[in-house]
Amino acid sequence: MTLSRERPPLVADERTQLVGWLDLQRALVRWKLEGLAEADEYRVALPDSPLMTPAGLVSHMRWTEHCWFNVLFLGESYADNPQFQEEPEDADMLVTGVPLAQLLDEFEAQCAQSNEIVAAHSLDDVGKHPDFTSAQATLRWMLIHMVEETARHVGHLDAMRELLDGYKGYY
Repeated sequence: MTLSRERPPLVADERTQLVGWLDLQRALVRWKLEGLAEADEYRVALPDSPLMTPAGLVSHMRWTEHCWFNVLFLGESYADNPQFQEEPEDADMLVTGVPLAQLLDEFEAQCAQSNEIVAAHSLDDVGKHPDFTSAQATLRWMLIHMVEETARHVGHLDAMRELLDGYKGYY
């Protein structure tokens, strides 16, 4: 999946704009990590957040996409999603030894799957998983939430990158 760093059209239907803004934020994930030294992929940038590494955050974002679109919206099993594990805490961020490039590819593959789910349903459809209150949200709500969630983590990546190697980037 090739994600565009272009903003969505100024005039377009709601779905085009929501997915466009989400895809822009998704594209910024890879862009923020381009040229990062291999030694920094698992380096902790925030001392009080030892799991908050570039690789760990990309993995978290992949599993968050899966959580909202596959599990909560479609009602699929969450057995394979580490976010639902009680132990270890934050298992979705524990990816030591997995190359960042692979994690980015897995994130983008999950994003492509999420976009297929979104394309196949009405924005007014609600989630189907019976075990979680969040599944009662509409697909529209979930898309807006994912724009917020992804943009927040892009900001984390931006700050981590500056702390790790001094690289600064706008957008």
